[in-house]
Formats: sequence, structure tokens, C-alpha cells
Amino acid sequence: MHHIGFFICPNHRILDLAGPLGAFEEANILIEGDAYRLTVISKFGGIVVGSSGVPIDTQPSLDTAFDTVLFIGGNIGSFQNPDTIATAKDLTARSVRVASVCTGAFLLAETGLLDGRRATTHWRLAPELQQRYPQIRVDADRIFISDHNVWTSAGISAGIDLALALIETDHGIAIARDVARELVVPYRRSGGQSQFSAMSQMEPESDRIRMALAFARDHLVEPLPIERLAEAARLSVRQFGRAFRSQTGETPARAVERLRVEAACGRLQSGSEPIERIAQSVGFSDPERMRRAFVKLHGHPPQAIRRAGRQDSSP
Repeated sequence: MHHIGFFICPNHRILDLAGPLGAFEEANILIEGDAYRLTVISKFGGIVVGSSGVPIDTQPSLDTAFDTVLFIGGNIGSFQNPDTIATAKDLTARSVRVASVCTGAFLLAETGLLDGRRATTHWRLAPELQQRYPQIRVDADRIFISDHNVWTSAGISAGIDLALALIETDHGIAIARDVARELVVPYRRSGGQSQFSAMSQMEPESDRIRMALAFARDHLVEPLPIERLAEAARLSVRQFGRAFRSQTGETPARAVERLRVEAACGRLQSGSEPIERIAQSVGFSDPERMRRAFVKLHGHPPQAIRRAGRQDSSP
């Protein structure tokens, strides 16, 4: 039996815990055996209250050796406590596999375990993670990252994506897919988390406009004229153009450009992939068009974004 410990602190986010916990629970149901032993732990055990006010009964971390320990995200301030950091170091030292959900990466960072590794966290806090811990190679666009036996995931619901990947590692792709079906979530979420930072700035009320944005996000590499987006929204071109502008404040072309820039940003900051290849992979017809889009939206060309990312990650 694979023993998983879910380490929580006061003011943790309940979905950071419940998402992956539910995925492993579903794996147990589907396998019809004791695939996973699931234990929610804290430093001293007892009741721990999360940011939602919901009390969670926990077991003390003590000296139990876990096969996997997941550090659950929450208020970053809770991760600065020296006793909490010492407990986290002890847990990582006696666990075969270590993972974090959302801001749990900040606690892992305090232990030093992420130094020299690739890691991710919630897109909004990724720049802060990089600034605070320059030894980490932060990839702001990934839903989750596996660096040998250390796994990190993006914001909140990405803990489910992380759990599905761990289940696949442990029990194969078929079981992981079945778990995803039972949870009614994508088995492999398309795109990176930058899609959500871009789309969060455009909050249409209409389901049809949201459908068009989701379609654009999932097909960035392809041509996306207004006619195609209108078809995805099941509206006439005229109706779609008028509704899109009134609900998002953007033209469809500008919105697609913004999504493409956001998708390119994470890749620029996280590696040395040629800019020409990045431009092509997110749907820009050539690097010059991507350069103009970056300057318009960020005030800097892609090369400057990449240089800034490298400077931030230098010790």
C-alpha cells in the first residue's frame, strides 16, 4: 500500500487538499483494493482550520515515513514559521516522493529541496517565487512539473492534475483516465496556466463568448479568424463581433493575440527554446508579429522578457 501524507498548515486552501485527496480516493474505489493509504497531517495533529473556516482533523507528522508527502497550499505567511520549515525538512527527508499544490511550493522552497530544480506554482505568484528563491527554475506556465522525485503543481485545482499524473505513474494510464472520467475533469488539460491569467482579464457573461475564448485557447497554433470563433460560439459573425466587444472590451483579434502572448511568455522565461519556434507553436505566423504583439502588450520585445527571466533566476 502506498502511504500518502497531506501536510496542512493553518489557513490552508481547502480545494488544494480536497482535489488531490478526492482523486486518490477515487483510484482506491476503481482499483477495488488498498492502493493508497491517505492521511492528513500537521505538525502537532488535531484540528487545523483552513482559510475557509472549515476545521480539518489531522494526525501528527511525528516520524512516519511516507511514500509520498504533499504540501498543501495556503497563506504563504504560514510557511515562514521556523518550526513548520523544520517539520517540512524532516518530512521530505523521510519520504520517497515529495509534491506541492499551489503555494505549497513556497514551503518546499524554504526547505531548499527545490534549489536547482524546475518548479511551478500559481501563475499570479510565480514571479514572487522566482524573486524570493532565485536558485529555483520557475516555469510559470506549467500545470505541474516533475523533476525526478519532486513534483509541483500550479494553482488550486491543478492539484487534481498533479494527482492524476501521480496515479498514472503508480498504476498506469488506464486507471488515471478512469479516475479523470469519474471526477468529470480532463485527463490531460490542454495548454499551460498562462491561459487563465489572460482569460481572467476577459470575463464575459455569455456562455457563448466563453465557449469561443476556450476554443481559441485550445487552438492557438491554428488560424483563428472571426468567422471560426463565431462558429464556435454558434453566432453569426455580426452578432459575435458585437457581443464579444461589449462583454470583453476587446476585439476578437486582440483577444487571440493576448492569449498567444501569454502562452509564449511562460516558455520564454523558462528555457532556451528558439524564439522562432515559440512564435510558431503559439500561432504567430512569424517572430516579427510576435515581437510587435509583445511590445504592444508588455512594452518590451520577447528577447527582453527572456533576459529578465534569466536575470531573476541567477543566484
